[in-house]
Amino acid sequence: MGGEGIKDHCGVFGVFGHDKAAELTYLGLFALQHRGEESAGIATSDGKKLFLHKAMGLVGDIFTPSALQKLPGRAAIGHVRYSTTGSSTLANAQPYAVDYSRGAVAIAHNGNLTNAQFLRSELEAYGSIFGSTTDSEIFVHLMAKPSYKNTQESVLGAVQKAQGAYSMTLLTEKELIGIRDPHGFRPLCLGKLDGAYVIASETCAFDLIEAEYIREIEPGEVVMINEKGLKSFRPFEGKPARIAQCIFEHVYFARPDSRIFGENVGLVRERLGRILAQEQPADADLVIPVPDSGNFAALGYARESGIPLAHGFTRNHYVGRTFINPMQEMRTFKVKIKLNPIVEVVAGKRVVVVDDSVVRGNTSKSRVKLLRKAGAKEVHLRVSCPPHVSPCFYGIDFPSKEELIAYQKTNDKIKEFLDVDSLGYLSHEGLLKAVSFPKENYCTACFTGSYPTKIFDEMDKFKLERTW
Repeated sequence: MGGEGIKDHCGVFGVFGHDKAAELTYLGLFALQHRGEESAGIATSDGKKLFLHKAMGLVGDIFTPSALQKLPGRAAIGHVRYSTTGSSTLANAQPYAVDYSRGAVAIAHNGNLTNAQFLRSELEAYGSIFGSTTDSEIFVHLMAKPSYKNTQESVLGAVQKAQGAYSMTLLTEKELIGIRDPHGFRPLCLGKLDGAYVIASETCAFDLIEAEYIREIEPGEVVMINEKGLKSFRPFEGKPARIAQCIFEHVYFARPDSRIFGENVGLVRERLGRILAQEQPADADLVIPVPDSGNFAALGYARESGIPLAHGFTRNHYVGRTFINPMQEMRTFKVKIKLNPIVEVVAGKRVVVVDDSVVRGNTSKSRVKLLRKAGAKEVHLRVSCPPHVSPCFYGIDFPSKEELIAYQKTNDKIKEFLDVDSLGYLSHEGLLKAVSFPKENYCTACFTGSYPTKIFDEMDKFKLERTW
């Protein structure tokens, strides 16, 4: 429960034209910490050179006042990471910064390139030497083609080669660049603060620094920001691509106070819960959410069903999101201490437990066991998305069908495995009914197995390490 077994991707942030660029980026990353807890980094520019500080761990621990003082300049990008491609090591932490023929560049990337292996093989055949095992570095090598005359040509040329999911910020000595792939898999937003431009994965980062939200960076758009202002480029114009925004951002990843893909995440989750109550009713005394990502769906379920909402679990907020940690032994330990049932609330009651997803099933099973032990009379599990039956190749780390309980087992077998009195998933139709835009604008591949792009590399996140 609570996104168990799923590992997040990353969060990116950028600012251009502000005297406190490093400090604003630090705050932006703090707001985006939920998108990755393994490492964080900030790169800044003073107009002449780039400065970089990154480390393993959490934003608040990495960026001390003395560390921020060593990041001068009026432009910056930042990154929080969960490793979706490449190991969790400092070498793979971002921003990734290099010097090349046209100067220095730093990159912060959210998503996965689906043709990473092909591109890296081709680049190495022409003499490229790689310093990491992330697919993000591949983009920098694509920019370094000798025939490109300037940064603009480099970036616009590189995006034509890259395939898959990429929302990214780049920083050179003179420019901040924001890029979103033509399918728009991952969110990327544009804002302003005190005359400076800001870019972020989610609008909650703008809220913290009190920046004004302008708009989303559109799928297939490249924005280049320098002292002359902002220029927008659309290198895929005339080559229409299907919009395929990841619907699981609304179900689980994004913060409920963020506005992504044109609407508020919390309100979408409440609608998911309402539709779930219509499709999967239950005869029960209480509706209880699995905090925190199940809170809004549970509220919707309770309002639609008329069953009272209660807080049957208390969460230890100092543990972190269990799926972020890549070490299985640590994940198992954290599952045990993350949530604790409130005996006085659930004892003797028939409870509807509303969760955002059931992926591997082990965490859900342990939560049901805790509720039984606390005296719950009946446990009815309701899930605010359809069963996950296919891997994701666009920046979410459940890459193997064999890891997905809904691929392995029927609903009856899952119900038996979890030891629940009933189990109900939201339908695919119900999921798409909860969002406000045309259903064809969303990627639902993890629920259907129908991918919006060609998949080249059906391997796990260590694919670039095993090939070389």
